[in-house]
This record gives sequence, structure tokens and C-alpha cells, in this order.
Amino acid sequence: MPTLHWIGKDKIINHHQEVPYKVLNHEYGFSPLTPEGGTSGCGNMIINGDNLEALKSLLPKYEGKVNCIYIDPPYNTGNEEWKYNDNVNSPQIKKWLGKVVGKESEDLTRHDKWLCMMYPRLKLLHKLLAKDGVIFISINTSVH
Repeated sequence: MPTLHWIGKDKIINHHQEVPYKVLNHEYGFSPLTPEGGTSGCGNMIINGDNLEALKSLLPKYEGKVNCIYIDPPYNTGNEEWKYNDNVNSPQIKKWLGKVVGKESEDLTRHDKWLCMMYPRLKLLHKLLAKDGVIFISINTSVH
């Protein structure tokens, strides 16, 4: 079976297991509160924060239960003028790569960085999927 290799893969392959669980605190909602103080059960959530930590925090409640996932990740075009900088050169990504991948991260191409960034997220998304669940990923580099 074909496999994909990139610089830093050996350091990132199990990183999703090292991401700490964070408690999701309900701060506000879109539906009226019940008399008990909870939401009426609309099931919708907005999570503000690092998406890797957010995905890990969803596991206790949703692992193996999600039927459909759609993601639209940054496309790694290198276009820093686009609304969403996808050149994986943000200070946060550089700091994270240095911490997780180490000194080797200084030699990564933008494609290596993108794969290092995406892999743990995809691993956590896979853990959220039900056995018959599907994941759709938009990869389209045309910018309008």
C-alpha cells in the first residue's frame, strides 16, 4: 500500500495522543435556557480556541458518534495576501512546530509544515467518526 512521507512525520505521527483534554465550558447558546439552567438541547456548539485542542475536547462525548464531517482546511498555497494566511508561517505554527518537531522544523518546506499541522487534526477527526461515518475535505486552491 502506498504511503506518504514528509520531514517531521516521525515526530507528529502520535502527537494527537499528547494533546491535553480541555474542558468545554458552556458560556452562551442560541436556544432558550431550560428552567434547570441548561440549554434546550439544540446540540449546536461554537468552540473558540485552538482547533487541535477543541477536537480532542470533543472526544469524551462524541468519539465514534459523528456521522458526517466536512472540513475546509487552509490550502497551503503560500499566498499570504489571502484573507486566511495559509502559508503556515504564523508565529503560533512556528512555535508549535519547534516544540513538537524540534530543530528539524527549521528545514521544513511549507508542504512539510502543512502536513505536520494537518495530520494530528485528521487523526482526531477520524476518532470522532462513527464506523459508517464519512469525512469530506475541500481541497481547492483557486482563490476568488
